[in-house]
Amino acid sequence: MCTHFTPTQNAQWLKQTLALDLPADYPADTYPGYAAPLVVKSHRSGRVACGLARFGLIPPWAKDDKIGRHTYNARSETVAEKPSYRNAWRRRQLGLVLVDNFYEPSYASGKAVPWKIQCASGEPLAIACLWERWQNPQTGLPVVSFSMLTVNADEHPVMREFHKPGDEKRTPVVIAPELYDAWLGADTQQAAALMGWAHSPTLAAAPA
Repeated sequence: MCTHFTPTQNAQWLKQTLALDLPADYPADTYPGYAAPLVVKSHRSGRVACGLARFGLIPPWAKDDKIGRHTYNARSETVAEKPSYRNAWRRRQLGLVLVDNFYEPSYASGKAVPWKIQCASGEPLAIACLWERWQNPQTGLPVVSFSMLTVNADEHPVMREFHKPGDEKRTPVVIAPELYDAWLGADTQQAAALMGWAHSPTLAAAPA
């Protein structure tokens, strides 16, 4: 599971790729509860925008934001049924979180050693997400949050090397640049078909 990533600061890449500007003032490293730039698309107007959202999805029915400590990754196989995610899935609230890299533990040495995973080309990665709106009952303010979608990585040439021995291998769903628009505008059937790693950009990994 991905709990730590570096949100991109590459404003030029985003401008060239999606004709968008990065939001201001977000952490250099993101953990659950932290903000990061998220790209979303309005199904009504077709407008694509990039804004800040909190890592760790908070469903509309949550009484507080503590659930976000456990909902930062969503299994693609069960998002349609899980109570925390099914509203966002049915409403097609699909997003892309923009990262320079993310981190996973390698146990090759017998201890958990963090490794950095990034695009082999050196360009930022866009990870498929579900996003949700929640209203803080104490302040009345809206909070936009997201969860990274993950898939099995037992056969992935890079991601199968991480996590504890014996545990199922998982990887975030990385969307290839030519599929950004298809993902953001997908219906649930189309989104399900895109949640794999065979068509994603080539990844590279190195000790952090």
